[in-house]
Amino acid sequence: MSESSQNLRCVIVGASHAGSQLAIQLRKNGWTGEIVLIGDESQMPYHRPPLSKAVMSGEKDADGILLRPAPMYQAQNVTLRLNERVQSLSAENKQVVLVSGEVLAYDKLALCTGARPIRLPLGDGLDGVCYLRTLADVEAIRARLDEVRRVVVIGAGYIGLEAAAVLRKLGKDVTVLERAERVLQRVTGPQMSAYFQNLHRHHGVDIHCSAEVVAINGQQSVESVTCADGSTFKADLVIVGIGVVPETGLAEMAGLKLDNGICVDEHACTSDPDIYAAGDCCSHPSALYQRRVRLESVQNANDQSRVAAANICGANEVYNMTPWFWSDQYDVKLQAAGLCDGYDRIETDGSAEPGSEEGFVVTYYRDGELIAADCINRAKDFMYYKKLLGS
Repeated sequence: MSESSQNLRCVIVGASHAGSQLAIQLRKNGWTGEIVLIGDESQMPYHRPPLSKAVMSGEKDADGILLRPAPMYQAQNVTLRLNERVQSLSAENKQVVLVSGEVLAYDKLALCTGARPIRLPLGDGLDGVCYLRTLADVEAIRARLDEVRRVVVIGAGYIGLEAAAVLRKLGKDVTVLERAERVLQRVTGPQMSAYFQNLHRHHGVDIHCSAEVVAINGQQSVESVTCADGSTFKADLVIVGIGVVPETGLAEMAGLKLDNGICVDEHACTSDPDIYAAGDCCSHPSALYQRRVRLESVQNANDQSRVAAANICGANEVYNMTPWFWSDQYDVKLQAAGLCDGYDRIETDGSAEPGSEEGFVVTYYRDGELIAADCINRAKDFMYYKKLLGS
């Protein structure tokens, strides 16, 4: 560091991928002062991607998805404050106030507040209407599964389709209702949407697109879901996965600039020089796409928090990573590099038939330039295109 941080305190709000990574990286970059990591869940920081896959299926439990063992935080002298929530933030006074009323002053602050699920204004108070964001959410779903036969999943993004795949493998009758014209419409092109739609139908999932849910029905527990066209689907369990919104409440309170989340520069710094942000909660300038982007991915959370930690410690690092994502459904692995929105040309290589072992790749172009690639069971191609986009 350019100056000693021995008597300084860095407070990190949010103890998921970005927050946990940032805390450890601060020490690696020479921060010698206090580090306080505040999380609103009671669990130690854990991996979120397995929630809709290995945890839902029962292959992994809470201990099996920890980001780091407890002794590592102790060894790095990171104070973990779990099951705590920050109620307010004053940038002027450089302090956060916890729900308990405790006031924590900071010299540097990192907001790693993530995102929260978009909630449907339907089915309030009904037993069996579930969301899928936290370990507690998945544990609540798993606790019901023995008595569940019919599941309706609302939303055909990654989370909804991953949950549908696991539940189908567990022998449940699964119906997926998607408001858009095709599955994964927000994140991929029509070829990949058709592939995943066929894959799920091949495994016995009932998928309905252009399906606007207007009611979740039941007395005490959920019994059915009704769409705008009058069609009704019986359900013992409903899982809602219709997207997330960035958690910006504290940033708004502090008067920080917002733009599709908390607005940070290429150094992960907000409009306040002593406050940084990383992960799902913030948008950053992308040199590759020449616009601001907000990414909901583990890769982004980890890489951006590394840059934030270095710069809190006095470095001048720029965050300019190629976005990448993955999804596991049945025995299929999708690995995506780049962002495909705005493409004007698509090329396909390989067989998109469900059950084909060779896999395939869809590449997306705009004005003759490669902007993204979706790879099904083609890890080497994914690495190639990821590297190509990065160059």
